[in-house]
Amino acid sequence: MKISREVKTAILAILGILLFIFGFSYLKGNNLLDDSMTIYAKYDNVEDLKPSTPVIINGFSVGKVLDIYFEDENSGVLIVKMSVKTGFKFSKNSTAELFQNGFIGGKAVKIIPAQDNAPNAKSGDYLVSSTKEGIVELVNERLTPLQQKIEKVMSETDTLLVGFNNTFDAKTQADLKNSIASLNATVMSFNATAKSLNSLIDSNKTKLDNTLTNFETTSGNLTTMTNKMAEVDIAKTVQELQATIKKFDNVMTSVENGEGSIGKLLKDEKLYQNLAGASKQMEELLEDMKLNPKRYVHFSLFGKKAKRYDAEGKEIKEEK
Repeated sequence: MKISREVKTAILAILGILLFIFGFSYLKGNNLLDDSMTIYAKYDNVEDLKPSTPVIINGFSVGKVLDIYFEDENSGVLIVKMSVKTGFKFSKNSTAELFQNGFIGGKAVKIIPAQDNAPNAKSGDYLVSSTKEGIVELVNERLTPLQQKIEKVMSETDTLLVGFNNTFDAKTQADLKNSIASLNATVMSFNATAKSLNSLIDSNKTKLDNTLTNFETTSGNLTTMTNKMAEVDIAKTVQELQATIKKFDNVMTSVENGEGSIGKLLKDEKLYQNLAGASKQMEELLEDMKLNPKRYVHFSLFGKKAKRYDAEGKEIKEEK
């Protein structure tokens, strides 16, 4: 069958139009042959997000941003239109997070799949939107309070220095310099003393070693003695001590009751009176011996007869 020139022209025109539409869409980032779905997300601020920015899932690019436009003229809410490949299925309740792609890179969209067993997302669905602060925002957020604190500290330091200069006059500054010089001299003296002490320790190192050795020996002996004391039957010793104390109590009870020699000596009043009388007579006898020694002691070289005395100490004369 012969095709007329008009049909060929029409076919070429249609192919040209289709090719133009395909090329125009491809240049805009829309591949008509791609089996992607179109999803949306709403943001109050897209922070310089641009079309053709990649859409990422788990660090892998699965699509791109197709368009950004206002929802209406009054709200100011921005709608981000995204094209995502359908090879990976995710829940319609997943989150489209706006984040900073790299330290100096622009913004990108990251889809965080939701594990909630909800139906899969399909073309035309709106995902939950969120915004993650980038490094620059975090740095600015941290540096702003720090800058304010630094400015406050600098202001207070300046005030302190002004007050310092006003307080310390020339004489006070000179005294402060002298004090610092004295402190340096003290430190130098301390260093000299430390060197002397080190020399003393070095020269007596042998003696110190011997002292430490003796201390270790003494410590070992003390440990041995402690172990021996630990081996003593403390319970048996306490029992014997209690038995001894009980016997002593019995003896004291017997003495208190007047039993035995000691008890009778302490409790028998008659014996006490006899002892008191004997003691008094002994005292009188010693007094008499002291006053009249010749009555008790007689010494004669020629055999002279000793004199006799009565109870009152008077000499008894014999009759001739």
